[in-house]
Amino acid sequence: MAGQVLSRRQRWLPGLLAALLASLIVFLAPLDAHAERLRDLGQFQGVRSNQLTGYGLVVGLPGTGDDNLEYTTQAMKGVSGRMGLTLPPGISPGLKNAAAVMVTADLPAFAKPGQRIDVTVSTIGKAKSLRGGALILTPLYGADGQIYAMAQGNLAVGGLGVSARDGSNVTINIPTVGRIAEGASVERTVATGLEGGPEGNQVLRWNLFNSDFLTAARVRDAINTRLPDTATVEDGVTVSLRLSADADTRASMMAAIEMIDVDPAETPARVIVNSRTGTVVINSAVRLSPAAISHGKLTVRIQENPMVVQPAPFSRGRTEIEEHSAIGTEEEKRSVALFRGGASLARVVDALNLLGVTPSDLVAILEALKQAGALKAEMVVI
Repeated sequence: MAGQVLSRRQRWLPGLLAALLASLIVFLAPLDAHAERLRDLGQFQGVRSNQLTGYGLVVGLPGTGDDNLEYTTQAMKGVSGRMGLTLPPGISPGLKNAAAVMVTADLPAFAKPGQRIDVTVSTIGKAKSLRGGALILTPLYGADGQIYAMAQGNLAVGGLGVSARDGSNVTINIPTVGRIAEGASVERTVATGLEGGPEGNQVLRWNLFNSDFLTAARVRDAINTRLPDTATVEDGVTVSLRLSADADTRASMMAAIEMIDVDPAETPARVIVNSRTGTVVINSAVRLSPAAISHGKLTVRIQENPMVVQPAPFSRGRTEIEEHSAIGTEEEKRSVALFRGGASLARVVDALNLLGVTPSDLVAILEALKQAGALKAEMVVI
């Protein structure tokens, strides 16, 4: 009986060990954590959105529109003229129920006539709220001055503004900006350069979002591995692609190229400083040369304690104010942090935390390290 049990164990034990070994190999295998899809690193030239803008009029407001502003009056007269109504000269209509607005929209790539896009409507005058208003038919122009869409519809406003007769008011969010979902219809197509070409190969260009020669070279190699003799590097941003002129085949090749994984080059060492908020961001490529930092704070306190001095009774003295001042100084003692050559981001952060620096002090320290030549990074102030 014992021999039978042993033989059974001998049968399933090698299989169990093999399964455990396979799981361990998969678990310990190095993962390509830095690989990114090409569609996340750049885009094809010409495949982009275009900004549209227009000047329009919102009507139907419950007394929250503009005053009798000249440009609003002209807009109202223009709308009335299109409807066949001519306002008498010298008469300005009451416009509390209307507001002059700017209409903006993004025209996506390959948008065709008849498709709908969202629009944003914003006041340009003294209107208090656009809630309850409707946008009158408004043409939307591109940068070339051509009309690419027509917008019209009821506004959806997320803000609310309420005022009382005594001048008090309550405002929630922004009531002077509204949005019309699918509020504009496309009237003109924008050429993208991908509409086709002569027989044979067609040259397309793929552009990186950020210039980097090493990343561009890796993109070229990855594309040529998948599609041999297809890609060449033009500069630090552009990779030229020779694809089929057939639209269907070209689209399939472009879709395959966008899903190729590439290891982008490490970003340059950079320190970003927001001068308005005091935010400091240091990327992982930042390194330091040997340097020592001593950071301290000197505090000077001046306390004024004026005292009123009263004269003796029935004397000829006057009441005076006698000044009493107290001046004190206090200097915090901080240790000196020593950075060895090639100190990493983690070492920099630990040492600066040890010094107890504030964000504003951190900016001063980083600028001093940059001036001393110890900070091997680009300082960007936004």
